[in-house]
Amino acid sequence: MDDDNNITWFLAGAAIGAAAGLLFAPKSGRDTRRLVSRTTHDSREALEKSGQELMDKGKELYDRGKKIAEDASDLFERGRKLVQG
Repeated sequence: MDDDNNITWFLAGAAIGAAAGLLFAPKSGRDTRRLVSRTTHDSREALEKSGQELMDKGKELYDRGKKIAEDASDLFERGRKLVQG
């Protein structure tokens, strides 16, 4: 679950960076709104991308797990038939 941790740190960094930018480089209201809007938009896009990647990985793991379970079931059934004769 390193991806979850990376996303959390990314979002925290984005928020801290935006706050520091507002505090140390004051701009006009219009410029500040643009900065906040752009940062929010970029963070949302990054979160959506990361979320999609996590969903894709989760589906891949689910499919692999399902295949392993099916193979194990087939092996068990073949073994049972061999033992029964």
